[in-house]
Amino acid sequence: MDIRQLKYFVAVATTRNFTRASEQLHIAQPPLSRQIQLLEEELGVQLLMRNSRPLRLTDAGRVFYEQALQIINRLDQLKTATQQIGLNQKQTLSIGFVASTLYGGLPMLVRKLRQNYPDVDVQLVELTSMQQFAALKSGRIDVGFGRIRSNDPGVARTVLREEKLVLAIPSGSPLATSDTRIGLKALNDQKLIIYPKEPRPSFADHVLSLLNDQGIQPSEIHEVREIQTALGLVAADSGLCLIPASARLRNDIHYRLVDDPGATSPIIFSHRINDNAWYIDAIKQLVADMYAEHPPWLDVETNLFPTSDLPGDAGPF
Repeated sequence: MDIRQLKYFVAVATTRNFTRASEQLHIAQPPLSRQIQLLEEELGVQLLMRNSRPLRLTDAGRVFYEQALQIINRLDQLKTATQQIGLNQKQTLSIGFVASTLYGGLPMLVRKLRQNYPDVDVQLVELTSMQQFAALKSGRIDVGFGRIRSNDPGVARTVLREEKLVLAIPSGSPLATSDTRIGLKALNDQKLIIYPKEPRPSFADHVLSLLNDQGIQPSEIHEVREIQTALGLVAADSGLCLIPASARLRNDIHYRLVDDPGATSPIIFSHRINDNAWYIDAIKQLVADMYAEHPPWLDVETNLFPTSDLPGDAGPF
């Protein structure tokens, strides 16, 4: 087994077609098929279901694909890191993030990274949580901060905190006459604005699941692409919107904390499984340092702090 065979298999598994894979690799199809066959013979298991169109991976093939992808990405990273050092270039650390993390700890974390590691070029890439999983495995990003849980076997996850949800209410609504906590059932027969519209699954699905679990049925659901649009529509008296507590961006909207223990949105730190690179522990340590400073954006009333594997005191992001 060699790296060439791994790349051949990844191409076939990605395109689900030998012809397209051979075109992508710029090799003829017969030698490509032969290399995959030799790989299966060496492993003693079938990786592909060749009688299906498009090609399908067996259970063993799915596991092998995830691991092969990580090996290829790690070799690419090794090559890049070595070249950067040899050419006296900065090492690059690419961080994927969902937009709502900008209202919490991400800016502070990035500042600390740049202060503590001035020789590292920190790059930020806005991606949805689901896009981050693919970007991690492809090597496009090194770590990610998202809000959607996943059981992807190729990604390791740490829940840094559970942020409580608040209901954004038009200032002229009868629901805006109180500052007390509000139950989710208040959304029954109300117009609801959710975001992002796509790609899915996303925070929108998390909100809909919370309501479905309690049998709550809004009278109308309006899907928009981003939180700024959603809050603008709330200000225009077009409906209500559930948002993370840190995302209270507008002062022309009334906000009420949701009185439901399950109405939270996690902040999740993700990286490739078995990735032992320096930046994993470095980021966890910096997050713990942030917690110790009790920054103003960290409102204990609107956050739950799960036990974590952060160094020192377990803390939020």
